Amino acid sequence: MSPESAAGTTVTVAIGAAGDVVLARQSARNLALDCGLSLIDQTKLVTAVSELARNTLIHGGGGGMRASIVRDGVRRGVSAVFEDSGPGIADLDLAMTDGWTSGTGLGLGLSGSRRLVDSFEIDTVPGRGTSVAIVKWAR
Repeated sequence: MSPESAAGTTVTVAIGAAGDVVLARQSARNLALDCGLSLIDQTKLVTAVSELARNTLIHGGGGGMRASIVRDGVRRGVSAVFEDSGPGIADLDLAMTDGWTSGTGLGLGLSGSRRLVDSFEIDTVPGRGTSVAIVKWAR
């Protein structure tokens, strides 16, 4: 069963410039506070959001983030979905390998983000873009 959004808690951020990455981070932090995530879990979520928003901008050529507070039974968490219409990821297994980078970074963006959250799903089609969905649950 997939988590359901709590009414009225969805935030949408267009990601087309460096300042939008900051806005995505701030939006995720605000939702995490509203949801009751611990400081450690807030930090993990915001770090993952920052990496994924930066990837959306740099590798996807821009796109957007939709984030919301979600529920799954009695659990509450924060969900964020990043979408772009960029070139997609030609070799997803390689891209998810620690240390591999398509640019000048450390190669921990996707794989590191996956470790920081409780749920991580990626859908990518070369030539048609990438979608990454994450959830961090309150403990």
